[in-house]
Amino acid sequence: MNRLDLLKNMTWQGYQRQNGTQGIRNKILVIYTVECAHFVADKIVAEINDPEVEVVGFSGCTDNEYAVRMLISLIRHPNVGAVLAVGLGCEYIQPEWLSNIAREEGKPSGWFFIQQAGGTKSSVARGVKNIREMKTKLASTPRSSMGFNDLIIGSECGGSDYTSGLAGNVAVGNFYDWLVDAGGTAIFEEIVEAIGLLDLLSSRAASDSARSEIVATYNKALEYCKSVRQYSVSPGNFAGGLSTIEEKSMGAVIKSGSRPIQGVLKVSGKPKHKGLWLLDSTPDPHWMQFGITNPNDNEGLMDLISCGSHIIFFVTGRGSVVGSAVAPVIKLTGNSQTYENMIDDMDVDAGRVLSGDISQDELSAEIAELVMAIARGKMSKSEQQGHKEYFIPYKYQSKEVLIPLRCES
Repeated sequence: MNRLDLLKNMTWQGYQRQNGTQGIRNKILVIYTVECAHFVADKIVAEINDPEVEVVGFSGCTDNEYAVRMLISLIRHPNVGAVLAVGLGCEYIQPEWLSNIAREEGKPSGWFFIQQAGGTKSSVARGVKNIREMKTKLASTPRSSMGFNDLIIGSECGGSDYTSGLAGNVAVGNFYDWLVDAGGTAIFEEIVEAIGLLDLLSSRAASDSARSEIVATYNKALEYCKSVRQYSVSPGNFAGGLSTIEEKSMGAVIKSGSRPIQGVLKVSGKPKHKGLWLLDSTPDPHWMQFGITNPNDNEGLMDLISCGSHIIFFVTGRGSVVGSAVAPVIKLTGNSQTYENMIDDMDVDAGRVLSGDISQDELSAEIAELVMAIARGKMSKSEQQGHKEYFIPYKYQSKEVLIPLRCES
């Protein structure tokens, strides 16, 4: 029996949630509900100085359904054990409402308005007190057995170079095939980086309805690119050896592996069952000009996390230092020189396949073992460095995949 076969049945202890899900972390999330409360939230987390206490938030004063759904999905995320919501007092998103959602999920929670708490100093003191009380409660969180079949893993690529489509994204795709075969769930995104590959994607649909969703999602992304007169390729990609959007698209899509695509998820939507899913993060047609599809890599990572991903793969040929709040980020590169240059930030050197130092199966086993170690509590490189980036923009997107009466393929 090879290493990969042995790993399928390996287990670890997860954090059992009231809604039936299991987490691999037991984080306390400090959520600010407007930019004016951002400073106080940051100060609370800094004073606690615990890697499992993190801050996220939305800067806007006015209503945005996309951002509200995102915050709710993070509250309900299996890696989150408790929530403190901090508001100023004038904004649309109400911290008490968010706290109540956490409480309904069986998670310790609290909230306050800075205007009613006495200002900055008093608010920070109150928040620190609340967090310390939550930490005591989280010490008794129930544990339960968890395996690869219980995991949801998301993937994104950024800073691609010529090795991304040859090794980095290929490594994720091969692991995804193994994960899906082991009963797990995989999510890939960046439909605007699939331009030119409609036939390839639609041919992998697991059902007629999945095919309709894929075609509609692709066509929407194509119209988006046309409307903003920009395709998802950058000067850094060209400097890294990529020549066209088609070349980048082939590299980006190969990270999905080869298994059937079960359907399309919208941001903050959850997979209906296990298998491989495509995430659509493109704004809907009436709002194409308002909110670029992924303003930066961390918005894309948060989109994947909002769908319940326990862990995120981030493939980067050129190199990156970012991590994310809520879910550990594993950074892979197909460029061995990038790995050496950024060894404190990169987790996996997939370039060894190109040099012939390791086989694809051996690399997949290494990745599976790293995933298991991180699920058991080991910190990824971004966690070790303290990277907790996040980004929640104004964006407009329906909860459902919008399929026209006639869906052109």
